[in-house]
Amino acid sequence: MNWIPVGNLEDIPQQGSRVISTSKGEIALFRTLEDEIFAIDNRCPHKGGPLSQGIVHGKRVTCPLHNWVISLASGEALAPDTGCTHRHEVRQNHGVLFLAVDAPSSKE
Repeated sequence: MNWIPVGNLEDIPQQGSRVISTSKGEIALFRTLEDEIFAIDNRCPHKGGPLSQGIVHGKRVTCPLHNWVISLASGEALAPDTGCTHRHEVRQNHGVLFLAVDAPSSKE
């Protein structure tokens, strides 16, 4: 697993997001009111709504299209909805954010 720098904590407003374009699609980084950072695919598992444009509340984001609520920690939709978006590892070191990316396979 490779860790790539993707910006600084201060680049993301509290209860806001930032989108990173990768070879595997867009990944949305979310910052909570408590300065926790989460990274999930920028696609709601329902109909692909851009989660980065949703409302962050606690450790959840509400999809702007149909109000599905997604856990930022797991990527799973909260009941009564079902489904999951992919979660990515993210960490910070002295305010710099690093996103874990899988090493490309030999078939890619």
